[in-house]
Amino acid sequence: MITFRWKRVVVTALVALSSLLAAILSAGVLQAAEAKPQVPKRHKLAATLETVQWGWLDPNEAPKLTVNSGDIVSIETMMHSHDKIQPGTTMEDIVALRKANPGGGPHSMTGPIYVNGAEPGDVMEIRILRITPKPVGVNFNLPGKDFPTIGALAAEFPEGFVKYLNLDWKNRQAEFKPGITIDVKPFPGTLAVGIDPNDPSPRKGGAKDPMAPVSTLRPWKNGSNMDLNELQEGSTIFIPVFLKGGLVWTGDSHCRQGNGEVNLTALECAFRDITLQLIVRKDMKLDWPRAETKTHWIFMGFDEDLNKAMVSAVRETVDFLASQKMVGLDRYEAYSITSMVADCRVTQVVDVRKGVHCMVPKSIFSKKK
Repeated sequence: MITFRWKRVVVTALVALSSLLAAILSAGVLQAAEAKPQVPKRHKLAATLETVQWGWLDPNEAPKLTVNSGDIVSIETMMHSHDKIQPGTTMEDIVALRKANPGGGPHSMTGPIYVNGAEPGDVMEIRILRITPKPVGVNFNLPGKDFPTIGALAAEFPEGFVKYLNLDWKNRQAEFKPGITIDVKPFPGTLAVGIDPNDPSPRKGGAKDPMAPVSTLRPWKNGSNMDLNELQEGSTIFIPVFLKGGLVWTGDSHCRQGNGEVNLTALECAFRDITLQLIVRKDMKLDWPRAETKTHWIFMGFDEDLNKAMVSAVRETVDFLASQKMVGLDRYEAYSITSMVADCRVTQVVDVRKGVHCMVPKSIFSKKK
């Protein structure tokens, strides 16, 4: 009798212990599953007449794709004017297309993309993971006799000029003419989030509504037509969010551009694919976009007055250096370092609002021993 009772106690204890271990293991597995980082989903957004807008950022345009923060999107883009500028398009055709969309930019913009969780006051971190161009590019200047303010030397070039180039993506080159070869370095000329309601840009049709469409011509706090040639594969840009969902657009694809973009256009092209990772940053607060490459931090300023654009870019640079946590600096020290190491360049002078970007080399911060 005692033996039987003893066996029953042991069996009961073992069953209870087994149940407890199972519960612990189950909880551990669940906790491990919860702790495991989410694998970002991948999406594609093709360029069609339904997904691409010509020349305007309209905050009321329905999103063409909805993603979560951290997701990766492969986006196709078009050439200017809804893909109407192609080899064989004449200067007369290009002028007619420019006049066909009064006030709007020539840019074909794929989007918008709605990012769940993005709210006004957040920052959209956009990582440029990959760019694959389509095989043709173009550069042109509009006739200065008809467009006397477009281009740094518009009055000296009264006639229009257009040049189409074939892109050799395997070797990342384009031949301008025999004896002149250009390295292809693609980047998005325009990368934007939804409009800033306080943007002083004129609205479509002269509307006074702050939520009326804004032309893609002018760069601003929401990014837009920045023409920053450093935004190549591997770079990241941080743009303040003004509208719910962020509303990300890209277009005005470039395959090479010199700082200044002086005759109006770069080596304009279209992308078979620009792959972006979109991340909502609630831990950052920015007034203006800023960018980062493997080697530099980049700070921007935009204004109709190039001197004021320079002031804004320098102030952004000083603010960053004075607030970073790697080495403590006061504003006087930050201002001093900016003067010694920040390379401030004219981004472009042809987008109504001119741009300056100041580049700070990361190498100035030595590794701690």
